[in-house]
Amino acid sequence: MAPTPPLPEPLWKAASPELQAAVSALVQDYEQRIAVLENRLNNLENRLKLNSTNSSKPPSSDPIGMKRKPPVRPTGKKRGGQRGHRRARRNLVPPEKVRETTHCKPDACRRCGHGLAGDDPDPLIHQVAELPKIEPIVDEYRLHRLSCPACGEITCGTLPVGVPTGCFGPYLQAVLAMFAGVYRLSKRQIQQVAADLWTLSISTGMISKLERRSATVLEAPYHELAMAVHQANVVNIDETSWRELRRKVWLWATTTALFTVFTIAQTRCAEVARALLGTEDDQVVGSDRYSAYNWIVARWRQICWAHLRRDFQAMIDRGKDGERIGRRLLSLSNRLFRHWHRVRDGTLEWKAFQERMSRLRREVKQALEEGSRCSCAKTAATCFEILKVEEGLWAFARVRGVEPTNNAVERALRHAVIWRRISGGTASVDGSRFVERMLTVVATCRQQGRNVLDYLSSCFDADLRGQGVPSLLPTTPAVADAD
Repeated sequence: MAPTPPLPEPLWKAASPELQAAVSALVQDYEQRIAVLENRLNNLENRLKLNSTNSSKPPSSDPIGMKRKPPVRPTGKKRGGQRGHRRARRNLVPPEKVRETTHCKPDACRRCGHGLAGDDPDPLIHQVAELPKIEPIVDEYRLHRLSCPACGEITCGTLPVGVPTGCFGPYLQAVLAMFAGVYRLSKRQIQQVAADLWTLSISTGMISKLERRSATVLEAPYHELAMAVHQANVVNIDETSWRELRRKVWLWATTTALFTVFTIAQTRCAEVARALLGTEDDQVVGSDRYSAYNWIVARWRQICWAHLRRDFQAMIDRGKDGERIGRRLLSLSNRLFRHWHRVRDGTLEWKAFQERMSRLRREVKQALEEGSRCSCAKTAATCFEILKVEEGLWAFARVRGVEPTNNAVERALRHAVIWRRISGGTASVDGSRFVERMLTVVATCRQQGRNVLDYLSSCFDADLRGQGVPSLLPTTPAVADAD
């Protein structure tokens, strides 16, 4: 069948061959431009559909009014605690820590007015907590400079052992460091809090100096944890952007069962990941599908199923032939998590769980292979890429202690992300060292049930006395069993 001419047939036949060729070229160019614009429009529409449920975009970037879950039907009950709920009580302070005890006895009967006497063997206890007005304890040291009567040389007195050469003691330094690293206060906010709470005058420059000193004191326990990551049986790793000297750098986090290490690096490449994780054999690494982790052997890698679920949701949202594949894979992942929650809670035996995961693995692989052949190009590409690391989807069913998601390290990064949004990053390399070491201390102390302030003050006090800084290494390392 002859192609339809771009002009009415009588005009087209009357035109010279040169004119026909020129018109045909213009029409072809016009059609190519339309195809490019349509492709850009489709890409824009797909981008507009992306949100935190079907991509790696954070929830804070979701449009206003987006509903991530179906709305819950109102129950008609009043807000607050319901009848029969578990009552929350504040624990009483032990008697030895009570400042003063006052016995409140009634003088007369509330019904007849008869006089009352005696003691109640089990009285009701009402405790009132209050904070005293805090004022800094200032110790003054007068360094006398005396002249030698023999030679005239002037000699100055020295500070006693254990006295800081700076203006602030170890406990106060720990509190100021905690204000920045735990509660994410800016330097001016720390300055204002010190003035409001303790009538203490401190400059923002001194706060920066104390942060640098804190980073130096925490260097030893920080590097000790960083080396311990190389020996850990199970590690989760993730990264997020950071700002240093107004340039984009990367904040990496590696998490084990009992400690977490943060590192600010200039790049997001595989070399950094390899340096953080080490090259020990038989270490299971939980991560997303980012290419910087492709050097890890698939057998010893655990791909995050929470990220995979977003990929499956994206297949559904794109529609077409990929929607059926996405729904199938999402349903299989729902089944996976139901079994995982049961084995984690102890209601499903490990061997039975492994058998079910073996059957589920075959179904997931079949669905991915089918998806790699579907007509939707993006869905087919996603399924093809997942199949490349298919063995890395199932380490949690083979090795005890491995989670199917990367949620542990992402929760650890949440604190850092909020700090970055508030502060805008760090203005120096020294500031980055303080951030990564304070983040490490805070996350690790939380994991081990330690008090952050107590640990920081013990570090600064030990450094002041010339002693070794306390370690953050756990005394009972977690062990993963491979079956």
